[in-house]
Amino acid sequence: MATDISKLRNIGIIAHIDAGKTTVTERMLFLSGAKHRVGRVDHGTTDTDDDPEEQERGITIFSACVKYRWQEYNINLLDTPGHVDFTAEVERCLRVLDGAVTVFSAREGVEAQSETVWRQADRYEVPRIVFINKMDREGANFESVLNDIQPRLGGNPVAIELPVGQGPPHVSDPFRGVIDLIDMKMLEFDPETDGKQIKETEVPAELRDDALLWREQMLDAVYDLSEEAANLALEDKEVPRDLIIAALRDGVIQRKIQVVLCGSALHGMGIQPLMTAVGNFLPSPLDRPPVEGVDPKNHDKVLIRKPDAKEPFCGLVFKILPAKTGDNYWIRVYSGELSQNSRVQCPNRDKKENIAQIWQIHATKKDRDGQVEVVSAGDIACVIGPRFAITGDTVCDSQNAIELPSIKFAETVISMAIEPESTSDKKKLEETLDMIRRQDPTFRAVENEESGQTLISGMGELHLEVIQHRLTRDFGLNVKFYKPRVNYRETIGGSADVVGICNRQMGGTQMFARMSIKVSPLEDTAAPVQVFDRLPPDAPLANNVRQAAMDEIRERAAGGGLLAGFPLSGVRIEVYAVETAEEGSDEIAFRIAAGDAFDKGLEKAGPVLLEPVMRVEVTTPDEYMGELVGDLQQRRAIIALTETRGQMTVITAHAPLKEMFGYSGAVRSLSQGRAGSSMEPLNYQPAPKADADAFLM
Repeated sequence: MATDISKLRNIGIIAHIDAGKTTVTERMLFLSGAKHRVGRVDHGTTDTDDDPEEQERGITIFSACVKYRWQEYNINLLDTPGHVDFTAEVERCLRVLDGAVTVFSAREGVEAQSETVWRQADRYEVPRIVFINKMDREGANFESVLNDIQPRLGGNPVAIELPVGQGPPHVSDPFRGVIDLIDMKMLEFDPETDGKQIKETEVPAELRDDALLWREQMLDAVYDLSEEAANLALEDKEVPRDLIIAALRDGVIQRKIQVVLCGSALHGMGIQPLMTAVGNFLPSPLDRPPVEGVDPKNHDKVLIRKPDAKEPFCGLVFKILPAKTGDNYWIRVYSGELSQNSRVQCPNRDKKENIAQIWQIHATKKDRDGQVEVVSAGDIACVIGPRFAITGDTVCDSQNAIELPSIKFAETVISMAIEPESTSDKKKLEETLDMIRRQDPTFRAVENEESGQTLISGMGELHLEVIQHRLTRDFGLNVKFYKPRVNYRETIGGSADVVGICNRQMGGTQMFARMSIKVSPLEDTAAPVQVFDRLPPDAPLANNVRQAAMDEIRERAAGGGLLAGFPLSGVRIEVYAVETAEEGSDEIAFRIAAGDAFDKGLEKAGPVLLEPVMRVEVTTPDEYMGELVGDLQQRRAIIALTETRGQMTVITAHAPLKEMFGYSGAVRSLSQGRAGSSMEPLNYQPAPKADADAFLM
């Protein structure tokens, strides 16, 4: 494993689907010498897409980790999915990365999922550099993509390369190389060697004026970042190369700028300068702030761990891959050292864990030759031995415990009922679903004991389809699948003041309790239910009775709404008065009164069914726009925006998930296969009255 932490880079490749992330990763592995043949996504031969489902569909579904060395740098690279259904894979990777390469297609530019992953990277404060890929595609436009980054993503791009030509070989000025604006050299990549050989020449005279103009724009950014560079410019002196790189590096690490490079990963053009940029501009673990956590025994006490092998050990489990020989736990080590055959603490579960083996990772498997004795601060490794930890849990030194912030994942939006064909399949199905749950934190499976069916939930149609294929093909289960259904929620339409009453005879004792509550809607309908105790300090209730009543309301809220038991959200409940009797006003009485008040409050405030609404983005040639807009409107969609990007028209709409099943197929049909679409959850909005009434029948 890496010994010099300053030369270590933990990076991710993030982008919209089909921008070329996996191809960029493959080229990096090939050009660094980590592999001897370039894999192809369309042939299913890439290292990181090694799952049959990925190879069949030609997309990344599971994040994969590869290691390679470039110049003096040791790189841990995580290739992430681009499809919104698998955005949790991006989430967990960004949580542990120090930097990222954001890939955009030179033709499609900034797309819907580009915005999603950019926001995720902002949330985890991950520094980024940008690679504009597919410069050799029809309709490629470097400047258009560059100009989209600031208004659409809130970024501050600074070009350090300029493409020479744009588009495929048959156009008048095809893409054939890049101009390095720092060294003012033209770089051409030999196709005979898959881009390994680079021809470096002076910038041609006909391109020099344009290159100098772009270099001046780059230097303006450098002057803003470095006072020393600005002073040299004022004195009309040349700014040294090392100072330019240092200023740009500082700007990237502080997330003030994103340096921009370009090329064609498919043909090996521009990848070596990109790998050099990873080392030059993205941070090492030492450049990132020390991690903060809390004392597991006192959550108000903040603890800090520096990326130093001499600090107490702490790490975060960010992915678990089930295996027959022992689950593979992917861990990012933040401080100290982790050794084979050691014991560590998992404060989240309050359990001790064994570390039997430590392995380097290649793709989604252990590296066959990569078993190691110890892994140090800053690195990423696979360990075998833990049994209790789950994704997002901390593992740490038992004597110096710390609990790091976990990983938050989005809620599921779509469900499907499944049931085993026979009783012999039942136990195997339970074990398999449990294994998938450990692997995929966005997957849910709940068994209905009355019907014998199990409800599985996921992030979208494709997510459930992949799960379905894994159950039948990979695990050989005989399972019936039923039509997917929407994960609704419930809220209330107004406010209500009600009194819950318990006045009944139980076991010879007269039980009595009255509880007054106010129920009101929150502005954010998706927010969790809020329960407040507004009782005056002199309320005639013992503490245990008071607590039992509040617990009853919280438990009722967690149990769902009145319409169909869907999760309740966007509701505030305030308990403000109680009445008691001399006898019989105990915990049971007040639990009954609290439950009565809860039901009356929801009913009087008016239950409202909420349906998930998706943000839909359709990219289409202009001639199909009318039909696609008409189809969206038939699906109750609201058209939010239409805009032109290059030669394509982009339609952004907000549509209820219920109406969007099978939409990707409809888009292909309406556009003769020339349009594409993507969806991501937007919010929850009131469903049509007919849908709510259907649950009351």
